[in-house]
Amino acid sequence: MQKSSLLYTLLIILTYSHTFAQDKKDPAAIEFANTIELEEIKEHVLTLASDEYEGRATGYRGQKMAAEYISKAYAACGIPKIQDDTHYQKIPLLEMKWGMPSITINQKKFNFLTDFYCFSRGTEALQFSTKKVIFVGYGIDDPVYNSYAGKEVKDQVVLMFGGEPKKADGTYLISGTDKPSPWSTNWRKKPTLALEKEVKLILMIVDDVKANAKKYMHGLMGTSMQLKDLPTKQSSANVVYISKEMAATILKGQSVDNLKASMTANVLPKAKKYRAKTKVNLNKEVKEMEGENLLGYVEGSDLKEELVVITAHYDHLNPEPEEGLIYNGADDNASGTSALIEIAEAFALAKKAGKGPRRSILVMPVAAEEKGLLGSRYYTDVDPIFPLHKTIANLNVDMIGRIDKHHEDGNYLYIIGSDKLSQDLHDVNEWANKTYTQLDLDYTFNAENDPNRFYYRSDHYNFVLKGVPAIFYFNGTHPDYHKATDTVEKLDFEALHKRTQLIFYTAWHLANRNERIKVDPEKLGR
Repeated sequence: MQKSSLLYTLLIILTYSHTFAQDKKDPAAIEFANTIELEEIKEHVLTLASDEYEGRATGYRGQKMAAEYISKAYAACGIPKIQDDTHYQKIPLLEMKWGMPSITINQKKFNFLTDFYCFSRGTEALQFSTKKVIFVGYGIDDPVYNSYAGKEVKDQVVLMFGGEPKKADGTYLISGTDKPSPWSTNWRKKPTLALEKEVKLILMIVDDVKANAKKYMHGLMGTSMQLKDLPTKQSSANVVYISKEMAATILKGQSVDNLKASMTANVLPKAKKYRAKTKVNLNKEVKEMEGENLLGYVEGSDLKEELVVITAHYDHLNPEPEEGLIYNGADDNASGTSALIEIAEAFALAKKAGKGPRRSILVMPVAAEEKGLLGSRYYTDVDPIFPLHKTIANLNVDMIGRIDKHHEDGNYLYIIGSDKLSQDLHDVNEWANKTYTQLDLDYTFNAENDPNRFYYRSDHYNFVLKGVPAIFYFNGTHPDYHKATDTVEKLDFEALHKRTQLIFYTAWHLANRNERIKVDPEKLGR
């Protein structure tokens, strides 16, 4: 260690000996936060979200271009290559898409997208036959309403309606109010319950298959992925959404509408078995692919064995060749990726100036988030290059470039998960914001009953599952989410710049304080 660096480290130790006792700003933190420049962030976003990068879908040309762009940005600021003389952590993947799915019921063949649809992610390839289908009403098992009562459904095909029962006055039976319960608002709830009951396949009746298929065409015809050597654990039962006509074939011509109308809050339906010779062929085409996580490692000084990991997914979605559309993903997540490039550069410049962090920093843009958080899962579950027990925190950045309808300007940021495993982490982030950036930190989506479940839907969650405290930084939803209209001109770069600086300040103080943040033992395993 150079003499100047040693003196700086001693100064940092003294500076942080009374961490958060006062709102004392660290001049070095301000110096290197100021190297994060708005125009540079904008340049990164303009490049990554351009048509040339074709949506950055994992395994395809645009994602490879984005990985190369990030690697070159690392090299330009002196971040070394640490893995096989590269910035890449390669991720072996299997890509899957539907072949020609079909379902035959009582010798009548039904076709994909006209009679039924199912999503490639979340529904396995299935090929089997059965002689019965069990009708389970609304597919609800609740203390006040159980439509599974009386039937064993393990390894069976079940038929159900979406939604939930109402009373004669129009209020919902389960909530007792005019607001629906999670059985209607959380689409995962019924399939999750069915998985617990070991249901083989759900046939969910919907009003208009063709209209829904058109609406969800990108998701239906797109690809899904899983890690090649670590299959994705199924979190819910397989679901096929079927037409009323298809359901009537199972019900022996019985009116589907009349059946639903008979299922009032006063008439609890009993599960009923129907003899229906059913042949299911949900076949998939599979090919091997590869993605890359980008490793921007800045080694610390006296506490270098400990690590702060900063993540953002840089992948987005496949283009739509039939419609001539490209899903640029400017907010999702060129915004977060550009923030990470600037944060990596700031830490690299600090180290070059002899003022680098005490703990090491790993800035890691990850691939395959849109395919099920696979890039981060590969790092945490298969190849954690740095020991997870030495990883003190994960700061995850996913969509920070827009303003949502709940805020008048960009001087806010949603904070999710900061207190889930560590109150200490929450306090550091709050302190950094109060001391430096003064954003309005909004915890709406951090609520335990948040129906969006954002806490479980981005890359930080794979670290959380390993006991690593994490913060998810988020600007909220907007109408352009996962659409070709998520484009650069809709970003607020002033907001993106300020939010990036907050994340840097939080990372800086996590890396330089004397004690690693404390994990609250009672919160682990929740």
